[in-house]
Amino acid sequence: MKGTQLGEFEELVLLIVGVLYPDAYGLNIREEIISQTKRKVAIGAVHSALSRLEDKGFLKSDLAEATHERGGRRKRLFTMTAEGKRALEKNHEMRNALFNQIPDIALKLAKVVIS
Repeated sequence: MKGTQLGEFEELVLLIVGVLYPDAYGLNIREEIISQTKRKVAIGAVHSALSRLEDKGFLKSDLAEATHERGGRRKRLFTMTAEGKRALEKNHEMRNALFNQIPDIALKLAKVVIS
């Protein structure tokens, strides 16, 4: 297994795979990212992230049955592994811990600057 750090886009893809369970495959992962984040995302970027996440052991994939609608082609369906769940939990805990360390005054000042 490669490194266990999650990049921001990898984390997003891993979260979306969980959201789409049990029907997470490349194209609908891309569409869900666009829908949820309003970001422009290339299908190649999604496939690269899926490959990296699988190499890291955070995802596993299986081929679904061929369908007539897809001209007999099979979808590669992705599911999160226990290691992927732990990586998401670790990132979530770290972000919350850091956020909770921000003094209230810093958040109040940020609000004033934004307004």
